Amino acid sequence: MKLKLFIITVISFVFLISCSENIEQKAQGIHKRVLTIDTHCDTPLRLIRGNHNIGIKNDPHKNGGKVDFIRMKEGGQDAMFFAVFLGQGPLTDDGFKKAKNLALKLFDAIHKSIKANPELAELAFSSRDAKRIEESGKRAIYIGIENGYPIGKDISLIKKFYDLGARYITLSHSLNNQICDSSTDKKGRLHGGLSDFGKEVVKEMNKLGMIIDVSHISDESFYQVLELSKTPVMASHSSARAICDNPRNLNDKMIRTIAKSGGIIQVCFYSAYVKTPKPNIKRDNAFKKLQTKYKDFQMLPKGVQNKARKEYYAIYKKYPSDLATVSDLVNHIDHIVKLTGYNHVGIGTDFDGGGGLKDCFDVSQMGNVTLELVKRGYTEEQIRKIWGGNFIRIFKEVEKAAKI
Repeated sequence: MKLKLFIITVISFVFLISCSENIEQKAQGIHKRVLTIDTHCDTPLRLIRGNHNIGIKNDPHKNGGKVDFIRMKEGGQDAMFFAVFLGQGPLTDDGFKKAKNLALKLFDAIHKSIKANPELAELAFSSRDAKRIEESGKRAIYIGIENGYPIGKDISLIKKFYDLGARYITLSHSLNNQICDSSTDKKGRLHGGLSDFGKEVVKEMNKLGMIIDVSHISDESFYQVLELSKTPVMASHSSARAICDNPRNLNDKMIRTIAKSGGIIQVCFYSAYVKTPKPNIKRDNAFKKLQTKYKDFQMLPKGVQNKARKEYYAIYKKYPSDLATVSDLVNHIDHIVKLTGYNHVGIGTDFDGGGGLKDCFDVSQMGNVTLELVKRGYTEEQIRKIWGGNFIRIFKEVEKAAKI
């Protein structure tokens, strides 16, 4: 009897291992076949510091960043949007000038990093480029602008940034700017949504064929943008507020509204937007003191920036984040799919801008997302849509509506 039970147990164990291997093999096959697009990472900030070589494999656990071309290939990541990110500074002529110059510096750094690695990556401009570049064995690098601050009050700069490769603009960041109100500005409303200039920005982006990104903007701004825009919009790195109650995420009404307009929600890997973090008062207080000490970070002299950055990493090391998991992330995808179907959700990691999960810490581990989707019963066609198909669809619609 004992021998029979032992044999049954061994057979069951072998069967479970075999099933697990089959699921992993299936996920690996799907991940290799589908076009994978990440609509937001902040790696360009590392490029302008002069100490990040994106053409070699770096160690993310030794302050090496979450993204480089080698690890993109290892993780089966075909295309990414590199963000020209500007923190919010003063709404003055001098502030706008400094922001514009920094934006141009970031564009230049992206261009140079790709030119230095022609065998590994290529700059992408159109919806067609991702597949063509992927088929050549290279990584496709698109550009987006996170925070419309560097536009200042000069609407012509949108065209200048478009010509440099920008294909979307996140209208604001963590504070209100000249375009619209932010979802996280503790001072409250500045415009009550879009400013008059912000309305002109939306119209100009529609005209040029640039995707409007509603991540970071206030709820009022969100609804006003959707009412005004003639093309579908995108939340490049936001998740579901019903799963994680953070103002950076979208509530169910917003998710349904963006889907009804044909747009997409790209779930974000920033743990605090994926799963409500456990209280860590010491860590929060340390970061608050740092933020108070170094206001307008990107406007500071380089030496002061380096000092602030070292202090930031010291706090991060002393009080490590309680990272969410890929399973937690896919809970957001499940929720959005339940509300809208499979045509309005995608991936926007926010790597190098705070994004990173316990089991998808950097770009080399992106296959883990596909594995979790397969485990939950998503089909290859559904996964294809989530990983890039939905984004390419709205990209084409925005391009088609352009009037230039």
